[in-house]
Amino acid sequence: MATADKLMTAEEYASLPGLGYPSELIMGRIVRINVPQSRHGQVCSRANRILGDFADDNHLGHVLSNDSGVMTQRDPDAVRGADVSFYSYQNVPKGPVESGYIKVAPEVVVEICSLDDRWPKILGRTAEYLEAGVAVVCVLDPGDSTAQLYRPNGTTEMLGTDDILRLPELGESFSEPVSRFFE
Repeated sequence: MATADKLMTAEEYASLPGLGYPSELIMGRIVRINVPQSRHGQVCSRANRILGDFADDNHLGHVLSNDSGVMTQRDPDAVRGADVSFYSYQNVPKGPVESGYIKVAPEVVVEICSLDDRWPKILGRTAEYLEAGVAVVCVLDPGDSTAQLYRPNGTTEMLGTDDILRLPELGESFSEPVSRFFE
């Protein structure tokens, strides 16, 4: 009789040595993911700078990037690599963040669509973030230079290149033209 594979916890996943490939922990299991392409990285870098500069200039909180792990589920555990995330100083004290994964959900997650992403997959990740307590998920799509905002109350906001992106969850005065993220 075969025994079921033991599910991994977020703490076990965080303590693994480098696997030699990009991955996420989904439902307690390691899942390989593709390395993003160049345009994805460029838009991700822009989003990180825009949000990071605003958060730093206004002393609001930590902006993390580079697929920093966000715990989205426990038992079985799930850890997703957010392209960009924001944690307010109210929830995560000023100074270096803890090792491992932060125990609270970020207020903001930004995900950038890659050429190989499919919308059902993106919407699944978005729902997972929202269920974990993220206040807003912003999906940036370099393919058509749009931003889509998803909030836990079920509202969705679609923004085009000429629109203004407002994220009161980051700071009441945050407002940037959508086009800046795609320059």
